Amino acid sequence: QVQLVGSGGGLVQAGGSLRLSCAASGRTLSYAMGWFRQAPGKEREFVAAISGNGGSTLYANSVKDRFTISRDNAKNTLYLQMNDLKPEDTALYYCAERSRFALVRNPVEYDYWGQGTQVTVSL
Repeated sequence: QVQLVGSGGGLVQAGGSLRLSCAASGRTLSYAMGWFRQAPGKEREFVAAISGNGGSTLYANSVKDRFTISRDNAKNTLYLQMNDLKPEDTALYYCAERSRFALVRNPVEYDYWGQGTQVTVSL
């Protein structure tokens, strides 16, 4: 079993940047991982996913060209670099791992979740 701990959230002005991290413990990360977000009153939505070796990525259209997902398996850590942040990016961001290799957008396909880290973007 793997434990995931997200960090790096905060308050930033529109146009600014943040880098989220997700540290894993319990075993070595090797499967597909993803970032999701949930704003108050809304469903959890897909942000980005990355393959086990980092060679393939998938993004939501709303964040493509602004966010970059990456991983360092030697450090057992997942990252999300967020640039040109917008107020609509405000949400609780979650990292997740699925026990398979294929990249998917559906959160129900992910098996392990971090506790969430808050990102707030002001005008």
